[in-house]
Amino acid sequence: MLVSNSDRPARLHYMANGFRVLSPGDHVTCAVTGARIPLDMLRYWSVSRQEAYANADQAAEALRPQ
Repeated sequence: MLVSNSDRPARLHYMANGFRVLSPGDHVTCAVTGARIPLDMLRYWSVSRQEAYANADQAAEALRPQ
C-alpha cells in the first residue's frame, strides 16, 4: 500500500543542526503566523520551544523578550 504524505503536516523534533521526522508529512506550521512551511523550505526553528518559523523576521519576533 502506497501512502502519500502530501497535504499532511509533519511532526518534527528540532535539534541544533537539523530536525528528525517523528511523523511524516509535507509541511509544518509557522508558530507566529500559522502559515504552511514546506519541509524543503524550513530554515528557522527554536530548539528550546520546538517551534518552526517561516522566516528570520518571524523567528526574531517569537524569540524577542517580552
